[in-house]
Amino acid sequence: MKTQTALSRLFVAALAAAALAPVAAQAEGNFEVRVRAVDVAPANDDTVSITNISLNSKVIPEVDFSYYITPNIAAELILTYPQQHDVSSSAHGGKIGTLRELPPTLTAQYHFVPNGQFRPYVGAGLNYTNITCVNLPSGYNVDRGSFGLALQAGMDVQVAPQVFINLDIKQVGIKTKLRDSAGSDLGTIKVNPILVGAGVGYRF
Repeated sequence: MKTQTALSRLFVAALAAAALAPVAAQAEGNFEVRVRAVDVAPANDDTVSITNISLNSKVIPEVDFSYYITPNIAAELILTYPQQHDVSSSAHGGKIGTLRELPPTLTAQYHFVPNGQFRPYVGAGLNYTNITCVNLPSGYNVDRGSFGLALQAGMDVQVAPQVFINLDIKQVGIKTKLRDSAGSDLGTIKVNPILVGAGVGYRF
């Protein structure tokens, strides 16, 4: 519910700003690269009652590459480097280990005002998360791959020819199975983070 409210507010604000936006005169290319700082806030919806596992929030760097298929439609590849998270369990008194995750995400976006100073967009796509360097107590392990949907909304604000400030919010579906030493399924760890980012982009 909190995610839907945040996305709705950003989407409405973006549309309101776009309605007042002037049109940029300079022609632009089909490629855009952005660099963002992103706050990752896992939902931590754990169905494993015996462990109550959660991953920590953190701020990470993110880079993405967009190709504008048409002025309104773009494909965006979102990347970072493998991120280490602390794994905690309220049932075990706090931190119990660490793991790394690499979550590349590909989205298709619709840009409402492609030539405006304020350029809101929405997107949807697919995430694949590769989980590595798992360090958990003896007897526990997790599945190493996760596919999930990604939802996105944001805005580019033109501040100079070809240069933009970017605001972006996403929710990404990431989950994994917790297993015992015999490989038996103990439940699902639903990370499903909300990612709120701000950065700068260059269109060429």
